[in-house]
Amino acid sequence: MTTLCIYGLGAVGGLLAARLARSGVVVNAVARGATLSAVRAHGLVLRETVQGQPVTSHHAIRVTDRPADLGVQDIVVVAVKTTGLADVAAAIAPLMGARTTVLSAMNGVPWWFFHGMAPALASLTLASVDRGGAISRAIPPERVIGCVTHLSATSPAAGVVQHVAGQRLIVGEPGGGADSARSQHLIRLLRSGGFDVEPAESIQREIWFKLWGNMTVNPVSALTGATGDRILDDDFVRAFMSRCMSEAAAIGERIGLPIDADPEQRHAMTRQLGAFRTSMLQDAESGKPLELDALVAVVVEIAQQLQIATPEINTLLGLARLKARMSGLYPDAT
Repeated sequence: MTTLCIYGLGAVGGLLAARLARSGVVVNAVARGATLSAVRAHGLVLRETVQGQPVTSHHAIRVTDRPADLGVQDIVVVAVKTTGLADVAAAIAPLMGARTTVLSAMNGVPWWFFHGMAPALASLTLASVDRGGAISRAIPPERVIGCVTHLSATSPAAGVVQHVAGQRLIVGEPGGGADSARSQHLIRLLRSGGFDVEPAESIQREIWFKLWGNMTVNPVSALTGATGDRILDDDFVRAFMSRCMSEAAAIGERIGLPIDADPEQRHAMTRQLGAFRTSMLQDAESGKPLELDALVAVVVEIAQQLQIATPEINTLLGLARLKARMSGLYPDAT
C-alpha cells in the first residue's frame, strides 16, 4: 500500500487530501494550530457542489504537526504557500526515504525549476526562492515531480475546504514528460480523486505560462484591493500588466519556454473568472505573508542573470514589495 502524506492542509492541500481519502487512499497529513485541532476533532470537512446541490463530507485522516510521527512516506505532496517552504524544508527529513517522491503543488517558480532543463541554464541561481540552497538540500530536485493546479478552492474555516471551480491538474517530470513509473502512479492516484490530470510534455513550460498571468494580477490586486474584473476593466492597469507580460515572455523565449499567446488572450481567460479575489489579495486581507518572491522577485532575478531589461516588472515588484513591507507582510531588506 502506498504511504502518502499531504504537507499543508490549506485550500489546495486540503482538497487533495479529502478527495484522495474519499477514493480509498490512506492519507496522512502535516498541519499546525487550529487546522490540526479541527481535523483531529472532526475530520477534514469538504464542501462541494454536486449536480447543482451543496454536499458536505467528512474524512478521517491521520494528522500531526510532527513529521517524525508518520515516518518515511512513498509520496509527499508539498502544498504549502511558498512563504512557508523554508519551514517545510527544515522539518521534512523524517518523511524522506531513499525512494520518496515529492509532488510539488505550489504557486510560482519552484526551487527545482531548472533541474532537467538545458545544461546552459545550470549556472542560473534562484536565491529568491531557495536562499543558500537549503530547500534543494532537504528536497533534492531529482526527487520532485511538478504539478500545476488549475482549480480554485478556499479554506473558510480551520479544517474546512470549499471546492469552488475546476478539476485540472498538470503533472510532469522536471526532465520532461510523465511516462516514468512514479509519474504514472501519481497520475492514477490523482485521477482516483476525481481530478482531471494531464501529463505534461514540459512541466516548466506549464509553470511559466501560469506564472505569466499570475505574476501581474496577483500583486496588482494586493496593491489596489481590487477584484479581477475591476483590474481588467482599467485600460491603463491592463496595459501595464501587458507590458510586464511581454517582458516575461522574452525571458521565457531565452530559457526555452516560449509562450504561444499574447497578453490580451491571457486577459480574456482571466476575465472569465469574473469578480474573483486573487490568492494574494486574500492573503493581504488576512494579514498573511505575500508570495512575492516566487511570483515576481524570481522573474527579476532570472532576467538580471540573463541581462534582459525588465523595467515594468521591476516597477511592479518595487511597488508591491514596498506595500507589503509597510503592512508587515514581507521582510525588510537586510
